[in-house]
Amino acid sequence: MTTRILILGGGYVGLYTALSLMRKAKDQVDITVVDRRPYMTYQPFLPEAAAGSIEARHVVVPLRRELKGARVVQGKVTEIAHNERRARVATDFGDTLDLEYDEVVVALGSVPRTLPIPGLAEKGIGFKWVEEAINLRNIVLGRIARAASTEDPKTRARLLTFVFVGGGFAGIEAFAETEDMARAALRYYPELSAEDLRFIMVEMAPAILPEVGPEMAAYTLKELRRRGMVVHLETKLESAVDGMIELSNGDRFEADTLVWTAGVKPNPTIGASDLPTGPKGHVNVLPTLQVATEDGDVVPGAWAAGDCAQVPDLTQGEGAWCAPSAQHAVRQARLLGANLAKHIEGRELKEYRHKNLGTVASLGLYKGVAQVMGIKLRGWPAWFMHRTYHMAQIPSFNRKARVVADWTAALFFRRDLVSMGRLHEPRRAFKEAADS
Repeated sequence: MTTRILILGGGYVGLYTALSLMRKAKDQVDITVVDRRPYMTYQPFLPEAAAGSIEARHVVVPLRRELKGARVVQGKVTEIAHNERRARVATDFGDTLDLEYDEVVVALGSVPRTLPIPGLAEKGIGFKWVEEAINLRNIVLGRIARAASTEDPKTRARLLTFVFVGGGFAGIEAFAETEDMARAALRYYPELSAEDLRFIMVEMAPAILPEVGPEMAAYTLKELRRRGMVVHLETKLESAVDGMIELSNGDRFEADTLVWTAGVKPNPTIGASDLPTGPKGHVNVLPTLQVATEDGDVVPGAWAAGDCAQVPDLTQGEGAWCAPSAQHAVRQARLLGANLAKHIEGRELKEYRHKNLGTVASLGLYKGVAQVMGIKLRGWPAWFMHRTYHMAQIPSFNRKARVVADWTAALFFRRDLVSMGRLHEPRRAFKEAADS
């Protein structure tokens, strides 16, 4: 008898769980994957995609191409009724689908954790998806082009001020890579100088990049400031109304670009489901990645992993939880797929335990920090380690080859620094012609 597996989410967990299941229980399962996007975004490469070091299409993995034999449904999960073994999906065309299953894998991931800051919803842009990376690239290059075309110092200063909020991995890498790209772009704008650029980071914690440890975080802070970038620690964004940035330390200035990378929270769809959740809205799971009640009783037919799950960290002792990182998500997904295959066959399940390989972060072309297996690296060696690790981790030989081709071309040619901001308004020229 074939077991119907419904995987909600096509990110790290969704893709790797499906791949694992197809290898270990192919003839025993009927797999359906639901995601609003028809691709998995490899988020560690988003900063390089935004900076033009990698072609944006090469940081996404098409689900239908990789999951041959599985059904892929493009839509948004709006309801999980596990007691009925049913999930409701809304398509982009207004249709509603009710998908029934025997086993469900909740892999809905996370969404940006925003705050009710005046002006943030109107001015802020995120940095979680490939379309946001492309948008940021076009915005930065577009602002530079416009600044070179004006002689008004106030307008120029506003255009060339780029504010990033959130000094974790995503924020620091986006901050550093984007500044590196902007500085490189200035070679084509003799009207501007590096001193005209203002890159400002706002972080409410007393340090940035806590994942790499105090020593490497301090080095990163020193390196960013050496490049002329401003980093405000223990500071909050209090307002961004009409582009007027107000910080808790009293600073007040104008900026046309505000990037929000200040953390994530579980997908809110989980809160509307009948699955047990933890104190912060994550699906409560056992080390075997089976969904469980607060008392530890297994919820039959339900599994979860990744950013949307509260996974016990057995290496840290009782009460510790795995951090929402790509490294955890990929490993958990592989184990989840293997455990689900074992469950179908009636075999004993394995608990999730991980050995931390370390952390790597890119700070721009040929710049980086890393702490791998107790070894601390900085500069070019850390940058090389960052690229090597993530090239090995991105799924499919197709994508590995394309990313390596991008890097190889960059050794002989300068990166493409053309803004295609009108990509977001494809009908503008036609409409103007028609209106005239």
